[in-house]
Amino acid sequence: MGEGRLVRAEKLKAGKVDVDVPLVERLVAAQFPHWAGLPVRPVANDGWDNWTFHLGDRMKVRLPSAEGYVPQVEKESLWLPRLAPKLPVPIPLPLGIGAPGEGYPFPWAVYGWIDGQPASHRSLGTSSLFATDVAAFLRALQAIDPTGGPAAGPQTFFRGASLGAYDDEARRSIAALAGRIDMAAALRVWDAALGARWSGPAVWLHGDLAAGNLLVSDGRLCAVIDFGGLAVGDPACDLVLAWTFLEGDARQAFMASAPGDAAMWARARGWALWKNTLMLAAGRDAHPLERGFEAVIADIMAE
Repeated sequence: MGEGRLVRAEKLKAGKVDVDVPLVERLVAAQFPHWAGLPVRPVANDGWDNWTFHLGDRMKVRLPSAEGYVPQVEKESLWLPRLAPKLPVPIPLPLGIGAPGEGYPFPWAVYGWIDGQPASHRSLGTSSLFATDVAAFLRALQAIDPTGGPAAGPQTFFRGASLGAYDDEARRSIAALAGRIDMAAALRVWDAALGARWSGPAVWLHGDLAAGNLLVSDGRLCAVIDFGGLAVGDPACDLVLAWTFLEGDARQAFMASAPGDAAMWARARGWALWKNTLMLAAGRDAHPLERGFEAVIADIMAE
């Protein structure tokens, strides 16, 4: 089964709202008739929060896959046009907001298409140039005035808020991996992360800086996409790329260039440890663009 079909099967198994090409064609024809007739096809690398389809050659349609992701539509439409001029690489810009219809229950959006390929650990995991590109993006994002921005919290699945929201879950995951990982070392990392409390100013954060949301061209970062987790808060969660994607000199270059003090990096380790132990304990496979869970966990505990 191809990657796209696998993601679709997992979303439907989880009870997500089903969206297919004919439904998108009907929605576009009814609400944006000037785009009716443009070919619609699924994207090669779809995400979890939304169903995403090409619309013609230069646009894409994104439709929330569940009610919990609906607020992202309004948030992105409001804030992305304000952030875009101040960032070093392109980000998605909304071209139109659709309403529920044709049996689809949520608002949805049309965006301009951005060229580029998702970053892959295999080709860029040791690239210091790519690592510093991402760090530069984070510095620019955090430098933008956060006044009035959406606060981090439950609506961002606590990205940008307190790591303590996942304390019980992290401890259960670590315990479930007894015999597979060094539990004592993992708990030391986790406790250190919880103790490194955030006291700095709230700044903008992406919230899901995974490999699939970083587009590259000729080995350089050329765009950042999927701002559903966009918020104002603690940006430590945006640093997990140091372990989930980068290694060796590239990791060191990222850690030297990205904004963050010792406490920030301790919390970032906690975010990375929580997610990777959770997925490993659940028997999930790592995303093919990123490093394996066990390798990530080992590196987190080694530093």
